Amino acid sequence: MIWLSFLSYLLLGPVTGLDLDTTSQDSVCDAATLIIDGIMDYYEGIRYGGTVGMFQAPYYWWLAGEVFGGMIDTWYFCENDTYETIIYDALLAQIGQDKDYMPSNQTATEGNDDQAFWGLAALQAAERNFTNPSGEYEDVSWMGLAQAVYNTMWARWDTSNCGGGLRWQIFTWNTGYDYKNSVSNAGLFNIAARIARYTSNDSYAETAETVYNWLRDVNFITLEGDGYQVFDGAKIGTDNCSTLSKSEWTYNYGLLIGGCAYMYNYTEDESWLTEVGRFYEGISATFLNNSIIYERQCQESGTCNNDQRSFKSVFSRMLGATAKLVPDYHDKIMDIITASAQGAASSCSGGSDGHTCGMNWAYGGWDGWYGLGEQISALEVMQNLLIDQHDAPYSYYGGQRTNDTSSTRGGGSSSIDDEAGTDADDDSLNANAMKINSKDRVGAGIITGIVLAIVIALTVWMLV
Repeated sequence: MIWLSFLSYLLLGPVTGLDLDTTSQDSVCDAATLIIDGIMDYYEGIRYGGTVGMFQAPYYWWLAGEVFGGMIDTWYFCENDTYETIIYDALLAQIGQDKDYMPSNQTATEGNDDQAFWGLAALQAAERNFTNPSGEYEDVSWMGLAQAVYNTMWARWDTSNCGGGLRWQIFTWNTGYDYKNSVSNAGLFNIAARIARYTSNDSYAETAETVYNWLRDVNFITLEGDGYQVFDGAKIGTDNCSTLSKSEWTYNYGLLIGGCAYMYNYTEDESWLTEVGRFYEGISATFLNNSIIYERQCQESGTCNNDQRSFKSVFSRMLGATAKLVPDYHDKIMDIITASAQGAASSCSGGSDGHTCGMNWAYGGWDGWYGLGEQISALEVMQNLLIDQHDAPYSYYGGQRTNDTSSTRGGGSSSIDDEAGTDADDDSLNANAMKINSKDRVGAGIITGIVLAIVIALTVWMLV
């Protein structure tokens, strides 16, 4: 299908891409509007029979959380409320019965990383003062939802294998339950760091340090020269996560440099500034082509799957957050964002609409690739050009460890709920067994009876 689209592009003739002035908010927001129009082509939540909060197959649930987190930034940076109701409805439709982003339509397959990306979207809503829940959801807050994700994930911290860490999967029956990966743990680290800054509560910062130190201890984060390498993860096996899967992905680096930036901004501890610098060096050595971001693991070979083609989205968002929160690295990171945004704008020149985005931002035009991942990645890198024209992420108490939480306010309006998610049932927290209720048993009995009757009938028929 990609080559048919590329052939159409060649027959129709090349287009120059989006007309992007990287210094103009109007230009960036005009481009963002066109890109989101393309994103909505994949959204099934407003179609007849569609599920609110879900994009069409083959796009998975986690990516929906990532997309809506990015669209919140468009709402904020561009002051564009066109899709406000859609974002609001989606974020609340998927919270689940325990209000921890474990909805019944996902819990059979949901992984720790999947839940984390919806927690990140809730954090984005809290930090940007997105429209607070009301009506039937008046007892819910964006920060409370993020804290529920944090509490349920932290309850799964597994010290019996590899000395700690989250497994990739929540449920024992899913492939990957025996694997501990960077993205699940980096997601928890990022969430904990951001909640610490929002709430001025050191217990979250302590969790962030625990998770981060574990990632270092098991060598998922490894210092190579002046910069870090971040590897995908390792199976638990018999060697305690010692045999590493050495794939490197942008989103892991993004979640980690972003988490370190929040920790530095909150604690003002120079050691976190050092960590930001090491990730910056690692990023520069691994994911840049003439200052333009690329997904090295799969992009050059043309083997990126639907998930991997979206990884640059959260990476770009976290680069923007780092530039805003860590002035020492502002200019260096903005050089990357600017070059990448210009390349992304050139890539958004495909399709029948003339602004479908591709994957290779250094290509100089549309490369024939298209999809939800390409759209959200281009959106995120372009809109992060605007960080200097807007406030840093809001906090409730001022965002620094030294603040007096009784008086200092940081602009955030989303209420804090430290107990959110703690009353979820044990299966949501640990998920080591499938719940079977009486209805399930009755249903299973009926099915067993039918199957048995068929087997007996076939046996009699064969004997006759």
